[in-house]
Amino acid sequence: MVSGPAIAKVLTPVRIEEELRSSYLDYAMSVIVARALPDVRDGLKPVQRRILYAMQELGLRPGAPYKKSARIVGEVLGKYHPHGDAPVYEAMVRMAQDFTLRYPLVDGQGNFGSIDDDPPAAMRYTEARLAPIAEEMLADIDRDTVDFVPNFDGSLQEPAVLPARLPNLLVNGASGIAVGMATSIPPHNLAEVCDAIVRLIDDPDTPVEDLLGIVQGPDFPTGGIVLAGAGRQSLLRAYATGQGRILVRGKAQVVEPKKGRPTIVITEVPYQVNKAALVERIATLAREKKIEGIAEVRDESDREGLRVVVELKREAQADIVLNNLYKHTPLQSAFTVHMLALVEGQPRVLSLKEMLGLYIQHRQQVVTRRAQHDLRKAQERAHILEGLRIALQFLDEVIRIIRQAPDADTARQRLMERFGLTQVQAQAILDMQLRRLTALDRQKLEEEYQALRQEIERLQALLADPRKILAEVRRETLQLKKDYGDARRTQVLAEEVRELSREELVPHAQVVVTLSANGYIKRIPVSTYHRQHRAGKGVKGMLTREDDAVRHLVVCDTHDTLLLFSKRGWVYALKVYDIPEDTTRATRGTPLANLVGIGTGEAITSVRAVSALGGEAFLLLCTRQGEVKRIPLAALASVRTAGLVAMDLEAGDELVSAQVVGEEDEVVLVTRRGKALRTRVASIPQRSRQAGGVRGIRLAKDDQVVAMEVVRPGGELLVVSAQGFGKRTPLDEFRPLRRGRKGIATFAVSDKTGPVALARVVPPHPEADLVVATAKAHVLRTTLGEVPTYHRDSRGARIIALEEGDSVASLAVAWEEASSADRG
Repeated sequence: MVSGPAIAKVLTPVRIEEELRSSYLDYAMSVIVARALPDVRDGLKPVQRRILYAMQELGLRPGAPYKKSARIVGEVLGKYHPHGDAPVYEAMVRMAQDFTLRYPLVDGQGNFGSIDDDPPAAMRYTEARLAPIAEEMLADIDRDTVDFVPNFDGSLQEPAVLPARLPNLLVNGASGIAVGMATSIPPHNLAEVCDAIVRLIDDPDTPVEDLLGIVQGPDFPTGGIVLAGAGRQSLLRAYATGQGRILVRGKAQVVEPKKGRPTIVITEVPYQVNKAALVERIATLAREKKIEGIAEVRDESDREGLRVVVELKREAQADIVLNNLYKHTPLQSAFTVHMLALVEGQPRVLSLKEMLGLYIQHRQQVVTRRAQHDLRKAQERAHILEGLRIALQFLDEVIRIIRQAPDADTARQRLMERFGLTQVQAQAILDMQLRRLTALDRQKLEEEYQALRQEIERLQALLADPRKILAEVRRETLQLKKDYGDARRTQVLAEEVRELSREELVPHAQVVVTLSANGYIKRIPVSTYHRQHRAGKGVKGMLTREDDAVRHLVVCDTHDTLLLFSKRGWVYALKVYDIPEDTTRATRGTPLANLVGIGTGEAITSVRAVSALGGEAFLLLCTRQGEVKRIPLAALASVRTAGLVAMDLEAGDELVSAQVVGEEDEVVLVTRRGKALRTRVASIPQRSRQAGGVRGIRLAKDDQVVAMEVVRPGGELLVVSAQGFGKRTPLDEFRPLRRGRKGIATFAVSDKTGPVALARVVPPHPEADLVVATAKAHVLRTTLGEVPTYHRDSRGARIIALEEGDSVASLAVAWEEASSADRG
């Protein structure tokens, strides 16, 4: 039994940080070298290499009968790859997919998946054999061209790398994620890669720019169009450094029929794009009206090829729809190039020239070792033939020696002593069949010997001159191009990607801008809405879904700047003429996120139109919890579509209104429960843009502010409830109060009227336009004179007749004499 001190001597203390670091690095290098990254020489990961070698060992060459995939996977697992069966089968499936590899290495029979990401059938149902081009990967492997290493249990030998007459790493590409690194190499056209190899052999100093003139760029199995940028800069950067980003578009054509609706026909998609997901994405965007003008999407793909038809509405502009498809769907995707591969067991990022150079070096070694092997075999055979020639020359004496010898060993020894033969030659004489003594066989033996002498001389000359080795690599490369080269599938355009833009002069005109709760914005001429009497139903002003509603309606000029305030206190600026114009009322509009940098889930709570951002005016802000503050309007001079912070809000609060005011102005705050507070702007402190506010009105527990309006001389307060009841009340009935008070009654809220939804200060002009919009997008255009005047504590009369489940969502007032600060 080992004592305590003895144990202490045996154990060596190790810091846990060092042990973890060492173990993690060992694991990382194992993943990098043995799983995730391809070898620069044959372009294969270990599992792929083992699959191809195992299939050759099983005799599954082109033309041989197919074997069950399960049989192949079992062979790979049992002999070479001690991992799970699923990864092995998945790797074999990928090598059989013509939409994954540019030149598939496995010839599969059965369901091996589809470009729609349909899974392959189970391995017990599918069958496979090597594809013809895979033989180029394994060519001459039995001629000592590559090193063999022990398998996982040391019972067998497997190749450390394949001879790879096919430049597989470039023509088929590679992708893989290791520990802390990843590789992404696009596939290329075989004919172009072969020409580049030949060029580099002829002139090793060829720059990358010249090689890129031969290898035009990636050649994806699914085709598509590579947008290489002006002067092909994106490709040059990627191939010169080994890292870059390439933009790929699917191939789409606009078809304008003589009769019927125009269509966009997609015949090719970017590499690794799921066609079914693309079709679903287009349909979703069309259904949600994020891309306007699409009537129907059909997948008409069949055995003849890929075909997706996007049928457009008659009024749609096909080029704009196509541009939206490129922008919002995977029909235009970026392919990240990271040409990382194993070089002598170490990961390296390689340029195109380095990758081709290392492949040429590999082929030089393969050709050299093959020549050495062939020379050794030829010399061994010639040596035997030399002994047989001696035996035939002295045939009678050889027969006599053999007949007189008591045994074979003695006969072999006497032949070696008599004719100066080696043991191998003497044994060959003893093994020679009697039929070889005929004149015909003696002639064949002599011809074979002379041919061997010529072959030995050729191989010796080949091995003595490295230039001849390179010439042999060049010849085999050109033969490979002749046997398997094909036309490019991917088109490369040396053009920059240009976004469609509106560059036209917009005349001054009054328009109605509407913004829905889900962020769809549109502008339309005011004249589109014909006037109706009070209590009319209105006309449809926007197409919305059930979960959408019109939230803001602003009457403004096309040259105004629209300030959009979000509930979290941010402000975004947008020129009115940059909002797409709709020619009809019943359209949904454009997603606001396409025009400004509003975040996901962020809602616009106030919209204000101004003619200029500057001057002596202030911007007054109010929140649902009654907090207010003012900032100079000039503080927003730098606001852009990306947005700025306008007010720092407390948790749970949100911005409800923003008004352009002067120092001497007054404002009125209106609450959901029908309270109103009139107070002076001067009593509200001026603060910085990033600051919070102060209390503007004291609220009851269940109350909140719904509007804040500027008091105008002779003006009236228009209040409208959620159920369409409204009234006008002279502002003189509201006495000014100190900031922070509870306010006074302004509307008699009941179950019939519903809570106060909106309030506006309106001018004393009965002919002024009033536009009311409902949640279900009905818009009523009438005049202020149609709305009765009542005292502040009454409920008013019905303004608009609502459908069941509908409610008032927004209103706007427009009149000729109004200043830009009054709009909205």
